[in-house]
Amino acid sequence: MSVEEIDTLVIGAGQAGLAMSEHLSRTGVPHIVVERHRIAERWRSERWDSLVANGPAWHDRFPSLAFSDVDRTIGPDDFPSKETVADYFVAFAKKISAPVRCGVDVSKVERRIGRPGFRVETSRGVIEANSVVAATGSFQRPVVPQLVPQQAPIVQMHSTGYRNPAQLPEGATLVVGSGSSGTQIAEELLESGRRVYLSIGPHDRPPRAYRGRDYCWWLGVLGKWDAVAREPGREHVTIAVSGVRGGHTIDFRRLAAKGMILVGRTEAYADGAISFAPDLVHNLDQGDLYLRSLLDEADAYALRNGLDLPEEPEARAIGPDSDCITNPISALDLANAGITTIIWATGFVADYRWIELDIFNADGRPRHQRGVSPEPGLYFLGLPWQSRRGSSFIWGVWHDAKYLADQIAIQRQYVDYHLAARGSRPQLR
Repeated sequence: MSVEEIDTLVIGAGQAGLAMSEHLSRTGVPHIVVERHRIAERWRSERWDSLVANGPAWHDRFPSLAFSDVDRTIGPDDFPSKETVADYFVAFAKKISAPVRCGVDVSKVERRIGRPGFRVETSRGVIEANSVVAATGSFQRPVVPQLVPQQAPIVQMHSTGYRNPAQLPEGATLVVGSGSSGTQIAEELLESGRRVYLSIGPHDRPPRAYRGRDYCWWLGVLGKWDAVAREPGREHVTIAVSGVRGGHTIDFRRLAAKGMILVGRTEAYADGAISFAPDLVHNLDQGDLYLRSLLDEADAYALRNGLDLPEEPEARAIGPDSDCITNPISALDLANAGITTIIWATGFVADYRWIELDIFNADGRPRHQRGVSPEPGLYFLGLPWQSRRGSSFIWGVWHDAKYLADQIAIQRQYVDYHLAARGSRPQLR
């Protein structure tokens, strides 16, 4: 079987891979992008039906393409549906003429023997490349805690398997996870008439909007998108935010008042019963503290800069505690509670088992500096906090991709010098 050679191979055709392709093209680096499914496949097949983007269309986008260019009905302050987001990525790939090959699954990346670069085994044959960019992002392998046995008489699924309330069996649902996914799914189930238990862990809950500006705008002007690292001890705190119905602030006390039963962090399972940590009130209070702290910073910024924005004192209001908060549930017998489904909105872990190089920490996360790995020529893109807080967003990954493309171009210059010094022909352009 013949071996294909290319200067740079980008693995993954989601937002990271496409951003990488644009910048590689701009710097004149020959490359291809391989994708095991379709462009932006996870947006189409691994998300629930009613999902919308968590950021407004004006904010989370590539610089050269607006969402309204893809769907004229999308306004700058709208939250595009998941199908629109997927269509947006397809349109962007077409706009930049990205050399994407779909249906190509990568099974192994290893060093070439006796010369720089990598040998990559794919479902379509072997590709050899001077540089490889792993742009598969951070949502790779769903995490389901090994608490409730699979043989237990209850339906269990990760949030990637949830589509809509109609797919679930009759009965109550326990949603584990108070980030954006868990909260939005729990709220949808509650509004469909389901009895819903929501297991809440540590979280931040920003205001969806404040004083007429979306929280994405506030985080921008306050410099928080450019924070290079989380505060110690808060590396894994989730964010509860929603763009549903035009966007609204997540308020767990309001959800409890509407009938949702809040419980603490899910801790253990035994003999048909699931137990919860005694941390519900603390987690709610810390989420409220984050909200009020952000409002304080926003008010101070508006005053300091003379912004004529309407004041919004009601944004600080904290509603009364429902019984599930004043008398927290420590354990639930699933059968007695009528719970027939558990949805694990418990996030993802990186899965780079196909990269056979010693560049990973014990937890499987790659060692890197702004996406540049210790292995010359191997790069990562789309990682949380890759260079800053905004790295997980479309616009953030676009900036990270530019940095990596520049690094690849610089390395090509060194190789060209070496070849010229030997009297050899420079690399293909």
